[in-house]
Amino acid sequence: MTFAVLRACLLATAFGAATPGLADIDAALSNADIAKGERVFMKCKACHTVEQGGSRKTGPNLYGVVGGPVAASDGFKYSGALRDHGGEWTPARLDAFLAAPRAAVKGTRMGFAGLKDQADRADLIAYLNTFSDNPLSLAAADPAAAADADEEYEFGVLVDAPGVEATYYACTACHSEMIVAQQGLSRKKWDELLDWMVEEQGMAEIDEPERTEILDYLAAHYNEGRPNFPQPAAN
Repeated sequence: MTFAVLRACLLATAFGAATPGLADIDAALSNADIAKGERVFMKCKACHTVEQGGSRKTGPNLYGVVGGPVAASDGFKYSGALRDHGGEWTPARLDAFLAAPRAAVKGTRMGFAGLKDQADRADLIAYLNTFSDNPLSLAAADPAAAADADEEYEFGVLVDAPGVEATYYACTACHSEMIVAQQGLSRKKWDELLDWMVEEQGMAEIDEPERTEILDYLAAHYNEGRPNFPQPAAN
């Protein structure tokens, strides 16, 4: 066996090693937290709806995606790569795709960089699974019980103030939060930038009241003076 053939075989059998924790998805799902998954889904809201009959945005509606056929949302024009991917969105396939979409399905138009933490992916899959006519049995945590937990959340370099959560999740679906902090724009310019992102970059519209909440936050904390832009430490 040549080295090239051996390498190809190893890559084919060790795909899970390239996707952190893929072999452990069943175990991760058994401990998944649906309430946390709802928070993780905030990274997806800019491009997807999940409720039954929800509209398509930049991406398709995701109702019934867990265990459902690939590229099957009515009325959405999928890439040829995703159509060719075929089969069903088993939890393992979803886990691989959510970890690194462009590595799992080469040629996909999905621009999301991926969720590196398998616990986040399991929580998200468990949450998506609740939006289905025939949800899979995943033994995920009870959402009512999980919602009682006192959790702390980090928002990177963004200042923790009212509006940070909506801003963080809307923006970090495609960008680092550092890009937001570096801009330093007036409220009017932030508003124009959001319009430009929709019209020229294919970003989905941000619905109210979230859009106003985000604009208020950005105008207060990342205006032209950039009062909360992280400054380098003095030598």
